[in-house]
Amino acid sequence: MLTATSVPIAFDDVGDGEPALLCLPGWCGHRTVFRSLLADAGQRQRSMALDWRGHGGSQHPEGDYGTDQLVEDAIAVIERAGVDQVVPVGLSHAGWVAIELRRQLGAERIPGIALLDWMVLGPPPPFLDALAGLQDPTSWEAVRQGLFDRWTTGIDLPALDDNIAEMASHGFDDWSRAGREIARQFADHGTPVRALERLQPACPVLHLYAQPPDDDFLDAQQSYAESHPWFRVQRLTAYSHFPMLEVHADVAAALNDFVRTLSP
Repeated sequence: MLTATSVPIAFDDVGDGEPALLCLPGWCGHRTVFRSLLADAGQRQRSMALDWRGHGGSQHPEGDYGTDQLVEDAIAVIERAGVDQVVPVGLSHAGWVAIELRRQLGAERIPGIALLDWMVLGPPPPFLDALAGLQDPTSWEAVRQGLFDRWTTGIDLPALDDNIAEMASHGFDDWSRAGREIARQFADHGTPVRALERLQPACPVLHLYAQPPDDDFLDAQQSYAESHPWFRVQRLTAYSHFPMLEVHADVAAALNDFVRTLSP
């Protein structure tokens, strides 16, 4: 399905019921990463996934674009689908779009946010260096390959290989834009949890993740949740940066359970 906006946005729409899930891919990612998740989650509630402008089945715009335009894409899908209440499901740095949707559309229309495998407590310095490397025409390919290697080494999963191949179809323009926009969001808003804290009223948030597997990251999030009851975290039994490809049924169940807690 396509929106009828100036930049037509492709999206999938399955199931019935609200609040609906709206799955948001990361930069240089396509909605196909959510295919199995939508099949599972859509059995219990309405579930959607979009391609950002310039990605997958959506139209490529003229000129540059950034995070603000991705927010416009998501709102266009919400309006085209005729959905009153939506829970954004942001993969990695699409979480910034999810936060902005809540800020712009309010608690009535965005009653909660789900985040998938994100640096919710903030990025480590090497990652910020990688974002700068993606913006350098002499180093971006090596940096991108480093990310791909980190996401795939030791994992035998055809769906993951297909997803990486789709991401690899994007060149320097798209990857440098990704590096620029992700770095800009961290610079403007600080850590994701700090940005979430500024939402009023407090927004229920679920973080589902698989990586990193060390207990320190989980312990830090659980400690944060103790003093911020609107935040909850669940570590999944998966091994990649894309748990919806490995344990899509578990992700769907967790999302469905989270949405039920949002019902008045």
